[in-house]
Amino acid sequence: MSRLLDLLLGTDPAHRARLAQAGLALLLLAPGVLGMHYFVWVGAARLQSVAWWSALTLLGTVVFFALIRGGWSRRRADPSLTVPQMLFALVSGAGAYTLLGAGRGAVFPMVMVVLMFGMFIASPRQMRWVSGFAVLLFGATMALMVALRPAEYPWTIELGHFLAVATMMPAVSVLAARLCGMRRRGRLHRAELAQALSRLREHTTRDELTGLLNRRHMEEVMAQEHQRCVRSGQSFCLAVLDIDDFKPVNEAHGYAVGDAVMRAVAQEAQRHVRLSDMLARWGGDDFVLMLSDTRAALARGGLERLSQKIAALRILHGAAAVGVTLSAGLAEHHAGETVAQTLQRAERALQDAKALGCDRVVVAG
Repeated sequence: MSRLLDLLLGTDPAHRARLAQAGLALLLLAPGVLGMHYFVWVGAARLQSVAWWSALTLLGTVVFFALIRGGWSRRRADPSLTVPQMLFALVSGAGAYTLLGAGRGAVFPMVMVVLMFGMFIASPRQMRWVSGFAVLLFGATMALMVALRPAEYPWTIELGHFLAVATMMPAVSVLAARLCGMRRRGRLHRAELAQALSRLREHTTRDELTGLLNRRHMEEVMAQEHQRCVRSGQSFCLAVLDIDDFKPVNEAHGYAVGDAVMRAVAQEAQRHVRLSDMLARWGGDDFVLMLSDTRAALARGGLERLSQKIAALRILHGAAAVGVTLSAGLAEHHAGETVAQTLQRAERALQDAKALGCDRVVVAG
């Protein structure tokens, strides 16, 4: 069944929606065709005329479906061809009006279905245009039938029908405008909700000062990476990074400069890690870097280059120009080891780096 729907409607969601709309119009047309043949059965219309009307109406609807399915309509401002389909349906309805004689009042519900179908899709301006076209079209059709067959289409009855149509169409335009406003407000509310959810996600996953992942979210990421490596047999590395002598920076220049240093180090580090690696603020002046699908030997080279970039950095804040260095402890995850154990080895390696004089990378054994 799904293959048949893919063949009929395609796989692109937007294109499928347009084709579903055209298919619905085709289905809605079927009761109208049956109704026309009912009037043939009761003797209000001629079979040959109704048969031609049915064939042309069905053919036109199928042509619209084919134009959308083949992709031709994608070049139009309205790929759904909503207004052309509505105009075609109104012309078809006017044709039915000329054929049904005493049963012509049955056309008006069909016209209302067409207009209601468009109200949920077309803009208020388009609906005003279509409504005006419908008034002129049916007014001209009624006048023509009064002139050609006055006995069957008396002017007094046709005037009443015209007044009904002329009253009905402005009401449809007003309703279309109301619906359009509701759709617009709905889209606005959805956009505002999406923005609020995005901000909430940022607050729950990002560190406010540096913009890096926060500790809680980083723990989730590391757990996911651990599970992936268990399944694939691959490995990853964890590095704990610490800004050397950060406390004296705060004491000498103030916490505002310390915050600026923290942000600058985070941004510079983020620029020089791989896209597949994840960097997070772990707490205080500590960071944790997770390097996916990497052995310790390769990871060490990357960390040493990163340390050189940080050491060359000069953070300007007012009159202060501050330089800092990084120390790092690196541990490669071992099979059967938990993430916490790997992280503990990286932290011990960082302590060794600090003991050896800072501004260096030590790999855990």
